[in-house]
Amino acid sequence: MPALLSTPRRRIAAGAVAAATVFAALSGPSSFASATDAASASGSAPASASASASANKPGGPAKVSGQGRIFYTYAPDDDIRFTVDATAAPFSRPVDTLPKGMPTDARGTVTISHWVAETNETRTAEAAVDCLVTGGDTATLTAVITKSVDPEEIGTRYGFSVKSGGPGRGRFSFSWGVGNLDVVDGKPVMPRVGTCMAPAPFAPVTEGGFKVTHADLPALPAGWQPGAGR
Repeated sequence: MPALLSTPRRRIAAGAVAAATVFAALSGPSSFASATDAASASGSAPASASASASANKPGGPAKVSGQGRIFYTYAPDDDIRFTVDATAAPFSRPVDTLPKGMPTDARGTVTISHWVAETNETRTAEAAVDCLVTGGDTATLTAVITKSVDPEEIGTRYGFSVKSGGPGRGRFSFSWGVGNLDVVDGKPVMPRVGTCMAPAPFAPVTEGGFKVTHADLPALPAGWQPGAGR
């Protein structure tokens, strides 16, 4: 699918252990906990603690939906369209050192259609969503290719970002468009995309549109502990 970056790809092993270490630090005791305890003893709570409690109130899941054509600066004559139906499903994808999954786990589908003006060729693909995180009217998500005109693409994860709106307001991006480049032995390569990794939504929507439904990240479940699967 990514015709512009056709250099050989270097597969990088998934950093589950590194992710577990980061999340352990984030979820473990900290100076914030001490500050909260002190505030509780004095009968008051810091504003950040109140904001955190508010953010974790139950609500609907984060979502991204819609379909649209985008304008891509480096292929202005091409017809490039995306359809997205993604819903957050926190802690639904257990893996090895993350036995309860991640708060950004998600499900859904992304479809891609790219008509290339120069060759009059249409390239299509379908991908299964595995990660979604929102921030107001903007979201990033990733999806793993399950169907493609290029069989070698199946199993590859790509990143997408979305800004709510239709023509003149909405925006969209894809990880192979302007980013996700590494240099190995002096040669440019396309590294593996990690979950929820995508560039800012750089391409304007010209037809159709997308809707982002925001939801804050959920609280970690009881007993959630990176590395517990070891």
